This record gives sequence, structure tokens and C-alpha cells, in this order.
Amino acid sequence: MELDPDDVFRDDDDDSEYEYLQQKEATKELVVYVVDASPRMFDTMCPGEDGKEESHFHIAVSCISQALKTQIINRSYDEVAICFFNTREKKNLQDLNGVFVFNVTEREYLDRPTARLIKEFDHVEESFQKQIGSQYGIVPGSRDNSLYNALWAAQALLRKGSAKTTEKRILLFTNEDDPFGSIKGVTKLDMARTTLQRAKDAQDLGITIELLPLSSPDAKFRLSHFYADMIGLEGEALSQFEQSVSGRLEDMRDMLRKKMFKKRRYRRITFSIADGLSIELSAYAVIRPTLPGNITWLDSVTNLPIKSERSFICGDTGALLDEPSKLFQPYRNEDIQVLADEVLEIKKVSTGPLCLLGFKPLSCLKDYHNLRPSTFLYPSDEEVMGSTQIFVALHRSMLQLKRFAVAFYGNAASPHLVALIAQVHGSYSSLQYKEEITTSNGQVEPPGMHMIKLPYADDIREIEEDYVDKSSSTPYASEDQIKKAVAVMKRVDLKDFSVCQFSNPVLQRHYSALQALALEEDEMPDVKDETLPDEKGMSRPGVVNALEEFKLSVFEDSYETEDNNEPSRKRKAEPDDAVKDSAKYDWHELADSGKLKDLTVAELKSYLVANNLPVSGKKEVLISRISTHMRK
Repeated sequence: MELDPDDVFRDDDDDSEYEYLQQKEATKELVVYVVDASPRMFDTMCPGEDGKEESHFHIAVSCISQALKTQIINRSYDEVAICFFNTREKKNLQDLNGVFVFNVTEREYLDRPTARLIKEFDHVEESFQKQIGSQYGIVPGSRDNSLYNALWAAQALLRKGSAKTTEKRILLFTNEDDPFGSIKGVTKLDMARTTLQRAKDAQDLGITIELLPLSSPDAKFRLSHFYADMIGLEGEALSQFEQSVSGRLEDMRDMLRKKMFKKRRYRRITFSIADGLSIELSAYAVIRPTLPGNITWLDSVTNLPIKSERSFICGDTGALLDEPSKLFQPYRNEDIQVLADEVLEIKKVSTGPLCLLGFKPLSCLKDYHNLRPSTFLYPSDEEVMGSTQIFVALHRSMLQLKRFAVAFYGNAASPHLVALIAQVHGSYSSLQYKEEITTSNGQVEPPGMHMIKLPYADDIREIEEDYVDKSSSTPYASEDQIKKAVAVMKRVDLKDFSVCQFSNPVLQRHYSALQALALEEDEMPDVKDETLPDEKGMSRPGVVNALEEFKLSVFEDSYETEDNNEPSRKRKAEPDDAVKDSAKYDWHELADSGKLKDLTVAELKSYLVANNLPVSGKKEVLISRISTHMRK
């Protein structure tokens, strides 16, 4: 087969979905939801969203159901299990008392979140007391420890997969802050000690245990009784966590959503600093677009996904070739065979995916060089010991000398020059770095480095100013106007603001329709548009007065609003201009000669606007729309 230069520099790694697939494998998560099913979870009631009383058990089940629906949309490759403890019936691989595994019992592997699992779990409350039952699993006079058994069963479910490639988590729902409160003396101390040791054993295996406590209306949940030692909270962190504890369904959903959307690295990068010196970095996406899922083609008969295969056929005999084809390049009437190793050597651009080239002063880096969201880099000692110390030394030197690193990043099909910018932090000591790397797959606090893809020369365009009125002076705000603006900002200050609290309403409506179809729901779930302004908050007297004072300080009493007809006049002028521009061309002649493709998009849109046709779509769509209109 003749050597194709375009095909030589293309492989499986160069696929447009390869980075997404790599992120998927690097961020795969195994989650076990552990739910307390003691009678107290059913007896404790809290006001719900519609004013009705809801039990803590219902709140926990509703939160898990919502989390499963979110996972099936955002991370369908994750795997989950649901485990109840303090139950009358037992159902688990270890045959432990008081533990009922809902969806994974006869096998070791966890389930992916599916519509069938969600439909079954949504009806678990209806038959729970009859089929599973609720009882206290830790009682005086018995050595049974249902919490210990639940952690043991969850740990066994999470033994699949390496902690280096998957993140393993146990999410525990309970409203009992002292699970051993009914037991006294040495027995209580012994059961608490063995349970804490079981939790520590799970954490040593790379399993994260996170608590989602439910607070009663008449008593706050006190972590200091037992769970603070299990999850490792103390001091200020403990007091802040206790203040966030709530029994309301909406608050629990927010807490669970924040825990589900924690920082997760999407890939590991080998950073080649010099010959024979490389360190390992973890990469975190600062901003990642939320898009609808990819289209999956299904077989019309079996309804299974269609897999594409490529086969080579002999040009002379038409027979299928069993052996892989050999590449050759014609040269002076002779076919030069190219071996697979030689092709790999041709494709090799650098010694690694991230290769240091040199350093430049920070003054050389301009604001307009940052055209895309940056990637946050953080050191990791999982594979290459000493990566953190080398990274610290490099980071400290770059800050002291006010330099940024220039490096090569990517592969043969997508090469990039990138800038590595050291993030400023109050302390640069090696000890500080070690304190901040708390988990193998998590980065809690900076410092680190931001990797910015530098633009190519043709990506930068000079700003063209059509007209600048040099005679007009630049307006400046007065001191009074600045004070009034500060007052407005203080009044409408957003408390505990985070971009993670907002979802794309358009995508949420899209997913709600899919959810209604998959779960066979009669009505589409309501979608709350969290991007809309808080009208109730903005109508408070303090905010209204601050806005009025700011408006008066800027526009004064004599200010008159612009004529409301001005926008309509502008919109009317647009079609008139389009008609004039469209009249310059003989559209029928251009269509017959196939020269419509030579026109610019703006010129094509002039015809569409003049004829009241839609102007959305790519150039090919515009040409097709014009041709269809002229054939009518």
C-alpha cells in the first residue's frame, strides 16, 4: 500500500475523541452509597419542598436517585452500588448480618447507572419494610456491629480496579451521630475501636469515606461523638462541617452534588525537563464544556451499538488480506518499503507529551495569548518518586526570576507550544507542598502551574478600529458615583458563590426529556433555571434604594431614556441594507455556474435577509437554502 503522508501522522491517539476517552479512563469512579435504614431514619420527619413532612430515609433515597440520574448523563462510565445497613434481612457476598446490598449481590462487579436501576430504586420505599425491613443493628447484649459490617461489605465491593486508575468512594447517609450510644463500658469502646480500624483499613487501600449527615429538627448532628475520628475532621474544619449539616432535602442534594463534582484529574503527563530527567504531573481541567452526549448508531434489528471494522482487499484477486498491509513510498521508479518501526520514528516529534524548551520573561506573555482555558498542573509521586521536590524547585525559581517556561505539548497530529506559568502562593517550601497533596487523585490547594496553549501566528489578528472620535473626551466617574456603585455591589453581594452551583438550563431540559423517555415518566421533570436573577432578592428595599441612588448619581434628574423606537429603526434598516447588497449579484447565474461557494458568508446572508430566510448554519447550509429558494 502506498504511503499516505496524512495517514502516517494519524493514529488512534489522534482521534478527536481520544482526549475524552483518556479523561474517562483517568476519572472513572466507583461509588458505594451506604444508607442507614434504622427505625430512627423512618421516624424522624423534616419539612419537604412542598411543605409536607418527609422522613430522613426518603431524603437519602431521593438524593441518591437524583445523583444516579446525574451520573447517567455526565459520567455513565462510573460504577455504583447501593448498600443498606441496620436491616432485618441480609443480602451480601460476605453473609454479614444487618447489611442488604440492593443491586450487587450475586457477583463482585458494580453496576453502571442505568434506567432500569433508577426505576427499581425509585420504588424501593414502597416495599422496603416488607422485603428488607428495618431494625437497630447495634443493641446491648449483642456483638453484632452493622456499621462495621456495612464498611466491610462496601470495601469488598470496591476491590475491583486500581486506586491509580479509578477513584473509590463510600458515601454514608445517617442521622445517628453516636451509633454506639446504646452500649456502655468496655464493649462500646471495643466496637468503636474496631469500626474505626475498619474505616482506616479502607482508607489505606485508597478508598475515600465521606459522610452526609442528616440533622433532626430538635437536635444538631454532633460529629464529635464518633464520626469526626472516622473521617478525620478536627478544629475549625470540624466546626464548619457541623454548621453545614441539615435535614432538608434541598440542602442534602446540594451537599451531595458538591461531593460528586469534586476536583478530578483527567490525565497524567510526563514532563521531560532535560535528557534523562522527567517528572510526573497530574492535569486538571479548569473549564470543561458541557455538551450533549455523542450519537451512538444502533443496529436496526438487534438494537446493539454498531462497531466499524476496516479490512484490506487485494486489488488483483479481491481476496481479504490476512496479514497487515505494508507501506511503501515510490522513489525513482522503485517502491521503498517502510517498516512499522520507521513509521513510528517519523511520527515522533519529541521525547514526551510535555517537553521543556526554555524560559522567557513574564513580560513577553501577553493577555491575548490566552485564547483557550488553561490546564492546571500539579506534581504527583505515584509513578515517579521525587516529582514533587523537582517541581517545587522549578516553581520557586520561576517565581523568583519572574519567568515562565515554554514547552512542547501534544502529538504529531496536534503539536502546540505552551506556556507554563507558576501560580503565586504565600509559601514555597517543600513542606507546604507535601501538606497540600492530601489524596492520590485530588489536588486541594495551589501552588501549581497553569498550562496555556500559545496561539499560532495566524491566530492573532490586529484590532481594526473603524472610527475613533478624537475630539470627544473620555468620561470618568466621580467620587460620589464610585461610592454609590460600591454600595450597590455590597447590597447584591453573592454569598458562597461557586460556578459549580449552576447548570446549563438548555442542556437540563434536553436531559429531562431523555429521562422522561427512559424512565417512562408521564410528565417531564421541572427544570429550574439557576441563571435567572433573584427577583425576590433584588426587590428588597435596601437593594432598590441603592440602585436608585446610583442611577440618580450617574444620570441625574433630567435624564431621559432613549427613544424606544430606535432599536426597531435599526432592525428595519438591516433588511434595507441587505436588499441593496443582494441586488449587486446575479444570484441565478451564480447558482447555475456553481459559483455560490466563492462568495463569503456575509454576502450569502445578504440574500437570505433580503428574502426573509433564516441565516443560521454553516456556509454549505446557506448555499443549499439559497438554491432551494430559487428553485421555487
